[in-house]
Amino acid sequence: MSEEREQSAGITRRGFAIGAGCSLALLGLGGTAKYIASDPKCRPPGGQEEDGLIGACLRCEKCREVCPNGVIAPAHLEDGFINTRTPLMNFKLGFCDYCKESHEGVPQCVEVCPTRALALPEGATPENVIIGKAIITEPWCLAYGDTGCRTCVDACKYEALELDEYNRPHVIYDKCNGCGECEYVCISMTAASLQTGVTDRAIVVRPVELYEELKGGLA
Repeated sequence: MSEEREQSAGITRRGFAIGAGCSLALLGLGGTAKYIASDPKCRPPGGQEEDGLIGACLRCEKCREVCPNGVIAPAHLEDGFINTRTPLMNFKLGFCDYCKESHEGVPQCVEVCPTRALALPEGATPENVIIGKAIITEPWCLAYGDTGCRTCVDACKYEALELDEYNRPHVIYDKCNGCGECEYVCISMTAASLQTGVTDRAIVVRPVELYEELKGGLA
């Protein structure tokens, strides 16, 4: 067996052991819902079917290792015990460009996944694989403070953000695929001295399942 194959086998065995260990520990926790249950998550392309991802993921972190933009991160215990070390999208670290420039438009995370925990359906494109939806917290947004900021609008490659009559950004829901570039470039935290009570970036990407709830509470 070549060194490369040995390394691959070693990672797979390690991932299997981790997955099995998580399952046994989960049984041991019984009904401790605060560790087990969690809100929906923003997953890499091909991981939008949550039950399928959780059931197949080996926690090997190969997807994180190959991501050219560094946007994939492992989940932690506070994300729900059953999610621990499964892949999440952390748009503070980067954004998903579907590997259009670096890998001929085929997401490397999908290609490298050994169990198809990340698997795209036939006909998948960057436009129809929905990672999440962007939402704006207006009191934190610099543009809503009449600063003229339009960083997120200029960054969006899918025309999912546009300016209103007062030059304030809003999200065009049907065009947003949750790539996260808007969150990644948002400067509201670095310019937080211009706003009060800011604890996160003014525009963030959240799973579709949480979008309506958050939108209602933050608008």
